[in-house]
Amino acid sequence: MATPTKGIRILLVDDEPNILQFLELGLLNEGYDVQTAPDGMTAFTMAKQFQPHVAILDVMMPGMDGFEVCRMLKKLGSIAVIMLTARDEVDDRVRGLTLGADDYMAKPFSFEELLARIQARIRNQFPNLLEEHAIGPFRVDDRRKEISYMDRVLELSPTEYELLKFMVINHGLVLSKSMILDKVWGYDFGGEENIVEVYIRSLREKLGDKEHKVIRTLRGAGYRVDLS
Repeated sequence: MATPTKGIRILLVDDEPNILQFLELGLLNEGYDVQTAPDGMTAFTMAKQFQPHVAILDVMMPGMDGFEVCRMLKKLGSIAVIMLTARDEVDDRVRGLTLGADDYMAKPFSFEELLARIQARIRNQFPNLLEEHAIGPFRVDDRRKEISYMDRVLELSPTEYELLKFMVINHGLVLSKSMILDKVWGYDFGGEENIVEVYIRSLREKLGDKEHKVIRTLRGAGYRVDLS
């Protein structure tokens, strides 16, 4: 069962008509409610009425750029912002994230990856839109704070639950130890990064993942959950 999309609103903002049309058709086909805007001011005006759950913003637009649009949209409420740019520069990513962007993708990108990132933002920021949902062999029930794997409910501590949920929601993406610490333990965590290894080891035991095929280690980069 995939993430349900009915009633989830997405605002697309890009000054390139071909990209807007391609993304709009793709997202409509996935069942999302989609509106498009060719520039920042139109996007901001539209967002006040449309009230999107997710906004996908191109950074490089004439007039009001994506950074400014992001800053203004964040003032409207809980809108998940994914920024798109032709430049994969650290300064751009830092600036976007500092202004409140929730994710960042460099062009060119695959539509499948964009879908995965949209779904991750929805699960993270709008769990009230979702009931119990399945992600590959996992089933996450945020109401009961339970995760099942292969139809078996796992016995997890509260921290193990939050860690596995974060990794499953972001499956296919490489998650560094520092990112995991920030998202699961919090920015003010004063312990050692090795705590992540301890919890990963425990999760692998509970999943029966002896060969590390579910939670993979990418040496020097972090961990990735694979569903296949």
